[in-house]
Amino acid sequence: MQRRAIFVDVDGTLVNDRGLVPPSASEAIRVARANGHLVLLCTGRSTGAIWPEILQIGFDGVVAAAGGYVELDGVVLSHHHVPIEQVLRVTTYFDDHGVEYLLESNDGLHGSPGVQSRMRQLLYAGVTDEDVLAELERGLAGFIDSVVVGGDPTTLHVNKFSFLDSALTLEEIRAELGDTFDVIPATVPLFGPNSGELSLRGVHKAAGIQVVIDHLGMDRARTVAFGDGFNDLEMLEFAGVGVAMGGAHPDVLAHADHITGSPDEDGIRDGFTALGLL
Repeated sequence: MQRRAIFVDVDGTLVNDRGLVPPSASEAIRVARANGHLVLLCTGRSTGAIWPEILQIGFDGVVAAAGGYVELDGVVLSHHHVPIEQVLRVTTYFDDHGVEYLLESNDGLHGSPGVQSRMRQLLYAGVTDEDVLAELERGLAGFIDSVVVGGDPTTLHVNKFSFLDSALTLEEIRAELGDTFDVIPATVPLFGPNSGELSLRGVHKAAGIQVVIDHLGMDRARTVAFGDGFNDLEMLEFAGVGVAMGGAHPDVLAHADHITGSPDEDGIRDGFTALGLL
């Protein structure tokens, strides 16, 4: 069996909409690695927001911060920081327009004063099912609890930004900041249509995958990528085989070579099986 490098997104791909990993996905990853394949996380999250219950599955490395940070076998291969003047530019712009935001770094999540309360409103809006509430508490609620509010943003090594339920449209934010940043919709649908992410232009998951395969001397044709969000478009196109999760936006599905089920439909396991990785 030819060894392959498999890159797996987290939110909406490895974990479900409530932030939990289906047991079938964990087992598929373990079996694929036992078969000699490399499996790496490839996520928009910075490493400070990748919870232990995800890491304990076992991975060969991580492409984090949507390509801004790359680590393989414990060795850091690349790390892009947002320049301090751009951190101040973004935070000043959002503060002036009343937009709640997160500054994402490998040290953790730092946020604007009202960001935790806004996240709670968005996450729990209209949810009355006790089982769903319990899953949210075990999953995405960890984001809220981990946010550090206050402090000097210039002391942080910021990888990227997230903003929540903005009164500004994504188009308005793109017009203001798009000369330096790529602006995309949020990868967590529960945060709403006017939520999104800012990454440095040219820093994306495909660029992170290129760093990995250059280091390994591996052909791009031997890579596989699984994703569901707008920050997965480049990697789905770049990988030898791009697999989109069920329920993804039509624009994401259009960039994939194959479509599997959603996380709750055992999409990772079925996708790994279809590609002969198990």
